[in-house]
Formats: sequence, structure tokens, C-alpha cells
Amino acid sequence: MAGDNSKQFWKRSAKLPGSIQPVYGAQHPPLDPRLTKNFIKERSKVNAVPLKNKKASSFHEFARNTSDAWDIGDDEDEDFSTSSFQTLNSKVALATAAQVLENHSKLRVKPERSQSTATEITANFKVIKSSSDAQLSRNSGDTCLRNPLHKQQSLPLRPIIPLVARISDQNASGAPPMTVREKTRLEKFRQLLSSHNTDLDELRKCSWPGVPREVRPVTWRLLSGYLPANTERRKMTLQRKREEYFGFIEQYYDSRNEEHHQDTYRQIHIDIPRTNPLIPLFQQPLVQEIFERILFIWAIRHPASGYVQGINDLVTPFFVVFLSEYVEEDVENFDVTNLSQDMLRSIEADSFWCMSKLLDGIQDNYTFAQPGIQKKVQALEELVSRIDEQVHNHFRRYEVEYLQFAFRWMNNLLMRELPLRCTIRLWDTYQSEPEGFSHFHLYVCAAFLIKWRKEILDEEDFQGLLMLLQNLPTIHWGNEEIGLLLAEAYRLKYIFADAPNHYRR
Repeated sequence: MAGDNSKQFWKRSAKLPGSIQPVYGAQHPPLDPRLTKNFIKERSKVNAVPLKNKKASSFHEFARNTSDAWDIGDDEDEDFSTSSFQTLNSKVALATAAQVLENHSKLRVKPERSQSTATEITANFKVIKSSSDAQLSRNSGDTCLRNPLHKQQSLPLRPIIPLVARISDQNASGAPPMTVREKTRLEKFRQLLSSHNTDLDELRKCSWPGVPREVRPVTWRLLSGYLPANTERRKMTLQRKREEYFGFIEQYYDSRNEEHHQDTYRQIHIDIPRTNPLIPLFQQPLVQEIFERILFIWAIRHPASGYVQGINDLVTPFFVVFLSEYVEEDVENFDVTNLSQDMLRSIEADSFWCMSKLLDGIQDNYTFAQPGIQKKVQALEELVSRIDEQVHNHFRRYEVEYLQFAFRWMNNLLMRELPLRCTIRLWDTYQSEPEGFSHFHLYVCAAFLIKWRKEILDEEDFQGLLMLLQNLPTIHWGNEEIGLLLAEAYRLKYIFADAPNHYRR
């Protein structure tokens, strides 16, 4: 039986075992960034029940003062009131309604205001893929104006938060479908790729600022080391490697039911449905079967690490990129059963080999005790202490450990923090950088953290900081934001990577 403290905790937090809670990560609906801060503060005011006359200010204190939720076994008659949440929701609704009414009243008073201003107002009520889409909206004419909100409407309109950031990738970042500059870049890529021996150094240089969608599949195969630079050898190499992969399937896949492999296969089978759960593409049974084969074969061929949770995420960018070779429209809703068996086999084998090449460079992240991740998190802490001491001291003041939020950044290569389309753009650069996934990723994480310094410094308690760091509002990010992030990461690398005395205190 849990003590009184556990009961007080559940009353205060109003979180019952099994209740639906926000799921962290950019692949899932984030908290509304405009309301998150108010939500946390309002909840702390409304729900706070003094626990030993002191609020838990650190993880350890929080853990000491609470018990396992499932210990409360016979408290069925307890009244876990939800009135606090109803109060909170009414406050949020009233604030939102007031804002909407104010906006629409301005529209009535100044109907002659410019089209661009009206578009900015209505932009809050539509699904946006990135900040660049606002530019597209400005070209859509007067149809963007909404009808005024009727006062008798019982519920206020609220901004629509997209369930999933769409995969569709725009190298032009909201510009017309193909600008002159993009055509020139695409032509340069095609010349490089079609030359007898592709200059890989030049290809990396061209790929750093992003790879055009039309040539991304073959570019990724080359940059990952899966394909040879010589064009005459590519077809033969692809055929041989694909046959080799399906030879592994025939040789090893049936062993998934054997006792010594059951735990590995069971964990893979559990994790696959959790991979991008809101993107229909990854919930198709045929796609999940492909992922299961890829992950199981990789695991038994790498016994030093085996399968580790998080590796399942690393398949998805390769799968989407190689699928786009056969699909012109957005792939997130594409039914893969429309593809031929040969196409599916090619996508599966290429995804396996490219993922294997990636993991070869960061395998110490997934061996016993994950020493690679421990070292990278420690390096991130040292780096942040040098580039932004105020943020670093803010974490120390509220006892936030870097491992509590940065472990996932290293384990999943920021895939849980960014929309998938942003990950694909990020990997264009990672594959262009020497040791991009292992070394350059550290500087990207540092730049990513400092990007949110204002929001971090505004939070003044342990729980608020962790809530922020695990729900960073990147759902609308596009190529512009990733480009700025990479530029800052490159600047940090240029300053610190080859200057160990500057890096350490």
C-alpha cells in the first residue's frame, strides 16, 4: 500500500494510471507552444497541494516524495477530481476566444487593410508545414479571409495543430516548384552523378546545403559508401548486395522463433508500431514486416550490440528516401501494395545496407552501457558550459542533468525532436560531413539547445525545464530552420573542434 504522500501526489497532478498523457517528440502532436508555458504555470497554481510544505525542485526530491502509481490498488473510492483541469481549460478557452474576437473585430473595423496582414491572421487557423508556407499563402488571393466569428458560437475557434508534420520535402523552402538556381543545382548534381567516376569530394560539397529530391536516393547511396563511384560498377554492385541481403533473410530470419532470439524479435515487434505512429505509411502491415526483417537481420549480425530501442527510428529516413524514387506524390499516405515486388525488395535491401553503414560509425552508442552516448552527453555539457555559461548554470541551479534530455538526442539522432522531413534534410549534411553522425552531431545538438535559450531561461523549476526540453515546438520547422541550425553548428565546430584548450576549462 502506498502512503499518504502517494495519494497526495496523484490528487495534485491529476494523472491517473493509464490516463492519456502528452507523447513527447516531434513525430507526435506537441503542446501548443503559445500555451505550454501558461499551462504549466496555471496547473502548478491550481493543483498545488503542499507536500511537506515544499515543492519538489529536483528529480531526486521528486522521486523521494512519490510512489509507484500502481501501488494504489484499493483506492477505488477516492475522488480524483478533474475540476482543476476543467478550470484550466475554461481559462485557456476564454483567453483564446478573446484573442479571436479581437482579431476579427479588427477585420471589421479595417476591411481595407492589406492582404498580407489578413493572411497573417488566418495563418494561425490552418495546418502549416513550415514557416516558409506563409509565403505561399500570401499568393492565394483574398480567399484566405475567414468569415467573422459569430458571438453565439458556443466554442471558440482554436489554432489547428497538425497531427504530424508532413514528410513532403521542399528544397526551395516554399519558393516556386523549381527556381533557376535550383535547376542549376540539379543539373550540377546530374553531371556529377553521371560522370564515369563521380568526384565524391565535390558531391559532398554540393550536398552540404541540401540534396534535390530527384537525385537524393542515388546521392545517399554514394555518400554512405553503399555504391561505388564508378558508374559501370553500380548496377552490378546493387544486384549483388540486394541478393546478399535476401540471402541473409533466407538464412537467418526463421531463427527469430528460436529461444535465444525470441527476446530480440519480441522487442523489435513491440517497437515497430511505435515508429512514427501518426504517419499512415509506417502503420501499414507490409511496411512493418519490412522493418522487422531489416532490424532483426542487423541485430543478429551485430551481436556486440544487438537490437537497442531507438535503432528502429534510424531506418525511416532511408526507407522514405528510397521509396521516393518510385513515388512522385507525398509518401506519408502512399499504399506500398501498389508497388511491384521487385521495387519493394530494392527499397528494403538498400535501406538495410545504408542503415548498416550509418550504424558502423556509431555502434558504441548501442553496445553494453552505451558508452558512446555517455561520452557525447558529457562532451555536450562541456561545450554548452563554454558557449553559453548562463544556460549551463541555469540547469545546475535547478538540478537538471544533461543526460535527462540529451540521451534521446544522441540515441535517436534528434529524430524525436524534429519532423521527419527535417531529419532527411539534416542527414543530407551529416552524410556530407566527415563523421557527421558521430562528431558533427554533437555541435548540432549544442546549437539546437542554445536555439531555445530564451525559453529555457524563462522556466524556473525542474519540471518546467524538462517539460520544455521534451516538447520543443519544432512541428512547423522546414529547410530554413534546419539551414540556420546547421550553420550555427558549423560555426561551433570551426571554433571548438580543433582547439582542445579552448574547449576545456
